[in-house]
Amino acid sequence: MKKFLSANEAVAHAAAQAGCVVASAYPGTPSTEILENIAKFKDTIKCEWAVNEKVAVETAVGASMAGARTLTAMKHVGLNVAMDPLMTFTYVGPLGGFVLVSADDPGMHSSQNEQDNRNLAKFARALLLEPADSQEAYDFTLKAFELSEKFSVPVIIRLTTRTSHSASLVELGDFKPAPHPLLPYVKDIRRNIPVPAFSPTQRLNAQKRTEAMEKESNRSKFNKVVKPAKGVKVSAKAKGLGIVTSAVAYQYVKEIFPDCQILKLGWTNPLPKALVAKFAKSVKKVLVVEELDPFLEDQIKAMGIKVVEHKTELNMLELNADRLQNLRHEILGDVGRAKARRQDTTLPTRPPVLCAGCGHRGVFHVLHKLGATVTGDIGCYTLGAFPPLNAMDSTICMGASIGNAAGMRKAGLKGRICAVLGDSTFFHSGITGILSALYNGTPVTTVVLDNRITAMTGHQDNPGTGKTLAGDPAPVTEIADIAKACGYKNVAKVSADDLAGLEKTLSTAMDSGEPWLVIAHAPCRIAAKLTKEGLCEVDPEKCKACGACFKMGCPAMTRGKEIRPGAFQMVIDPNQCAGCKQCGQVCKFGAIKRVR
Repeated sequence: MKKFLSANEAVAHAAAQAGCVVASAYPGTPSTEILENIAKFKDTIKCEWAVNEKVAVETAVGASMAGARTLTAMKHVGLNVAMDPLMTFTYVGPLGGFVLVSADDPGMHSSQNEQDNRNLAKFARALLLEPADSQEAYDFTLKAFELSEKFSVPVIIRLTTRTSHSASLVELGDFKPAPHPLLPYVKDIRRNIPVPAFSPTQRLNAQKRTEAMEKESNRSKFNKVVKPAKGVKVSAKAKGLGIVTSAVAYQYVKEIFPDCQILKLGWTNPLPKALVAKFAKSVKKVLVVEELDPFLEDQIKAMGIKVVEHKTELNMLELNADRLQNLRHEILGDVGRAKARRQDTTLPTRPPVLCAGCGHRGVFHVLHKLGATVTGDIGCYTLGAFPPLNAMDSTICMGASIGNAAGMRKAGLKGRICAVLGDSTFFHSGITGILSALYNGTPVTTVVLDNRITAMTGHQDNPGTGKTLAGDPAPVTEIADIAKACGYKNVAKVSADDLAGLEKTLSTAMDSGEPWLVIAHAPCRIAAKLTKEGLCEVDPEKCKACGACFKMGCPAMTRGKEIRPGAFQMVIDPNQCAGCKQCGQVCKFGAIKRVR
């Protein structure tokens, strides 16, 4: 059986084929589609969106301890949130196979950093596999459950944006999804409770396990030497060069260095040192090509193997064939197969912008008008930092907005301070923030942009939507109820499309000297299918070309007739207008009306 699958889809299919029983994750690009595709196998896999990555890993740990094969997935920064349970679980060790998929984002296509989570895998003493394409994503995931049970170790599968979202033909074999039988659970506090009485033994076991895994990695078919194909002309310089590489970097190396020997590593932690040493002896020079940190290179150098130094930058941003072509020219002094200059196929950039009709826009317009210092968070609303809204001062990580605002206030920063985060982020890691601010008496105003969906990653459900990942009905958690239960006396709810109501509520809250929680609610227009709910038009007789409406930054607004130098009447694109009426509220001349 063959299917055309992305690596994310391939992981989901492999989980089903391997008999995964429980899957838990928090959505985050580029990992989101893994659980969305696992949900298609909900008859055999119990799958769920957890409120954050820490809870997702803890759920998977519990399932593994009960003897079930389990999978959890997250983007690279999500693993930061989950490191607390993971670091201890590496001492305890899985019973049922435990697989964690970390989808890294070299080049920061949709992330605030490009950390290389291979370092975290080594730090956690986890077994690390790095697929180079969709077929390997399938094969490696199948094997990962077996390896996890064999060595009683968490297995991390590291994908990247390029592998996660690139599709290729995958041989699925005899594809028959079915739950794997549970391994028998046995009460064992010496294994499952890492306290000082037991931890030293667990630590020693983890070390012995690492040594056993390294021996097997040297024999694994996931690590192999790839020689030049028959018919490829090999120069003297290329013949003496051996390249060590892994993951998607292998694809670029194979294209640009087809005449060199390649040691392709798929099992990269523990490093198969004996295999690397044997390969190094078979060539005159060793070059290491990897994406982001010198994870492999530093370990190979530590073995006493001399590695080719080069000036071509490989350890920042996403790799591509052009950068490898520059490396070839530097190392071998030729242009290889790419004799002609590559054509520039770069597409024009499309600056990210809040959708037409997005309720976040009104909140940021008002906060900017009120002169507030705004600590932001991770979500669509991060776009509130950019012109013309210019309404956000910081973004660190999910849930940090509230603590950041509290810290600013504690440090003595004067004026209005406001923390902003979305509803899904509030459930993820905002609740502890508002509780801490209230407990410490910090007069911080927190605004929850409640659009009732996890919008940025593609409209996934959360505790406020009333549905689970599998589409089943779920209790609707009200943010206001949580705030009141925490002890907040000042809780307000206002429409994000009501600019006057927002201004009155936010100014009152930020000037009160007390902790406030404001819920600015407006459904995501795309998720709620409200993109064609209405249509606004501009009366050209009334429009004075003052430019106030342009300051909203709505993509449905375009320039029309120039009525004086540099002053243009506004025209609303009927194909984009969502009828939110925010623009009409900022027009002092009544030139904008909703006509449908």
